[in-house]
Amino acid sequence: MKIFAWPENISDAKAIQIALRDKVKIIALRKTPQYIASVDASFTDDEIIAVACLYKYPELVYLGHETAIKKATFPYVPGYLTFREGPAIIETINSLSIKPDLILVDGQGIAHPKGIGIASHIGVLLNIPAIGCAKSRLVGEYKEPGFKKGAWSHLKYNGRTVGAVVRTKNNVRPLFVSPGHRIDLKASIEIVLGCTSKYRIPDPLRMADFISKKLKREKLR
Repeated sequence: MKIFAWPENISDAKAIQIALRDKVKIIALRKTPQYIASVDASFTDDEIIAVACLYKYPELVYLGHETAIKKATFPYVPGYLTFREGPAIIETINSLSIKPDLILVDGQGIAHPKGIGIASHIGVLLNIPAIGCAKSRLVGEYKEPGFKKGAWSHLKYNGRTVGAVVRTKNNVRPLFVSPGHRIDLKASIEIVLGCTSKYRIPDPLRMADFISKKLKREKLR
């Protein structure tokens, strides 16, 4: 069984997840990214609708997007999101006109029960730095950060820091940021904040979410 295959059962998925976890690297980012891809996915009953948006960074200039609609071949199982969404998401990233220097994912990085959330998984498969930026916590404990934009606190799981709880706008609920692959926590926080302007959710992720939901509505008409 190849670890880069897309399995259709939990047994194979567990083995692949463990094999890929050993390839995750949490290291300092080598250089500031020029191009960031944000990814998100929506669902119909049997299809995954994935979107990858390309942005120039740090200007946050939107350069376009790619989409993919694929049949779901893996069930929804908590902790194994990549095996359901991953094939469509990776197709969209590979279709972008410019290879991104970093991928921003609506999901978890290493803040995951097995230490390899969707951001880590995709980062390893594509060998591109990746950050998980989630609206809710999957694992870990934390103290509430301050209420000003930029305040953050450590997210800890089994005694290890696996991410940060980041206030991206004054007096709003924080986001859960975790390094995915080839980036550390400090740079992950800085880039998420650098991608956030008027709203709680980083601009590139808001765009990917908007487009995926729009495509879903059109499919369901």
